[in-house]
Amino acid sequence: MLRIAISGKSGCGNTTVSTLLSEKLGVTLINYTFRQLAAEKGLTLAQVIENAKTDDSYDKYVDTHQVELAMKESCVLGSRLAIWMLKEADLKVYLYASDETRAGRVFNREGGDIEEIKRFTAMRDSEDSRRYKALYNIDNNDYQFCDLIIDTADKNPEQIVDLILSEIQKRGLSK
Repeated sequence: MLRIAISGKSGCGNTTVSTLLSEKLGVTLINYTFRQLAAEKGLTLAQVIENAKTDDSYDKYVDTHQVELAMKESCVLGSRLAIWMLKEADLKVYLYASDETRAGRVFNREGGDIEEIKRFTAMRDSEDSRRYKALYNIDNNDYQFCDLIIDTADKNPEQIVDLILSEIQKRGLSK
C-alpha cells in the first residue's frame, strides 16, 4: 500500500498537484472537505461553515475521516493538515510558495483586487494557524520534518508531480 500526504497553504497548488499525482499513480485521491460533509449531513456548505465557527467537531470529523479513508487503500491525501495527520504516510510532501506568489495565483484564478487578496490570504493563514494550534497543537509553519519540501513558485504542476514521482522511485515506493 502506498500513501502520500501533501500539504501546503492556500495558493501553493496542493489540490492540483494531489489530483495529478493520484492520476499518475493510479491511486485514489482523498480530499475530504466541508463540502462533502455538508452533502452527507444534508446541510448547505454555508451551514457547515457557520456551525464550525462554534463547534470544533466539524473540523475534527473532517480531519480524522480523511485519515480513516487514507488507511483503507493506496492514496494521495491532499489537505492542509495531511502531513501532520497521516502519520503512516510513506512520503510527506510540503508545497511552499511565498505570500506574493500565492496571492498572485488567487488573483489570476479569481480576479479582484490584489491588495485585498493579500490581506485576505494573510488573515486566512493566521486564522488557520490559530485553529490548528488550538485543535491539535500543530504549528503549520513547522514542516521541516517532511520528506520533500518543494518551492512551487517557479514550477508548473507537472514539474512538481515529476519531482514527487522521482522521490517515490528513489525511495523504492512505486509498484
